[in-house]
Amino acid sequence: MGLDDALIFTRVVECHSFTQAAQALAMQKSTVSRRIALLEERLGVRLLNRTTRKLRLTEVGQAYYERCRQIMLDFAEAEQAVMQLQQEPSGLLRITAPIEFGQLFLGRVLGAFMLQYPQITAEVEITSRHVDPLEEGVDIAILIGQPQDSTLIARKLFSSGRRLCASPVYLAANGTPRVVGDLADHRAILLPQDSIRYWPLLGENIPCQRVLSCNNLTFAREAALSGAGIAALPLMLSEDQVVRGQLVELLPDVRLPIGEVYAVYPSRRFQAMKVKAFLDFLMRSLRLEEGGLLEPSVVRLVTLPPTF
Repeated sequence: MGLDDALIFTRVVECHSFTQAAQALAMQKSTVSRRIALLEERLGVRLLNRTTRKLRLTEVGQAYYERCRQIMLDFAEAEQAVMQLQQEPSGLLRITAPIEFGQLFLGRVLGAFMLQYPQITAEVEITSRHVDPLEEGVDIAILIGQPQDSTLIARKLFSSGRRLCASPVYLAANGTPRVVGDLADHRAILLPQDSIRYWPLLGENIPCQRVLSCNNLTFAREAALSGAGIAALPLMLSEDQVVRGQLVELLPDVRLPIGEVYAVYPSRRFQAMKVKAFLDFLMRSLRLEEGGLLEPSVVRLVTLPPTF
């Protein structure tokens, strides 16, 4: 059974007229009559008894009409449910995010979002592994670095610079590098994106003495705080420690790679309201501008008025 045929048949029955049904469907009367005839031919039964004055359902036509009517009601209900989802953020929001971003920002932002939109529920995975939103059915994946998959939409959340840091304990024991070349004599704490042979500097190839490598920014920071070596840490993860004197910024004029964080999702077309609303809320809550540098001093969560 074609859905169009079910709709045409249902309208004919409810209008008690081919002419009125054709008008309601914006179709030619001859088209409606032909579609009903083809439907009966395909089913091998007569659904309607026609006279010049009225239409009357056959017994099998009555049973068929009741099923078609229920299908039309279910279809209308499904459309209404989808439209309501698009009118106000609601439903289950599935998010994955890097560990540090999740711990520092996402929990507070998502909590504030859910307070504003109580029809939202959420599942969050805080992880260091790479997540494919399409394959895993995730609404939004927060990733470090722009994804290469052209089928995904990537929205840049922020950029964060890095700084070379070491603890006063380390510097007291090993000396303080005064020029970039001095780094060759110092112990390096490296992250996965860093070369194991050279310090992560732009435009420089200074050999490093790798003493520790890890896949977690907080771990690298804690190791640096303990005096294990020098680490190139994101500004947002080291600012408080530098301000309190627990870490010392070294060679502030050297250039280090910029880390970019993206929100990645499958498609912008027919995007669920819950996804659009949360992405907008996230950007506004962190008070970030596209392509801007995430400075700890400007990361402050605020209560935002509804936008819908």
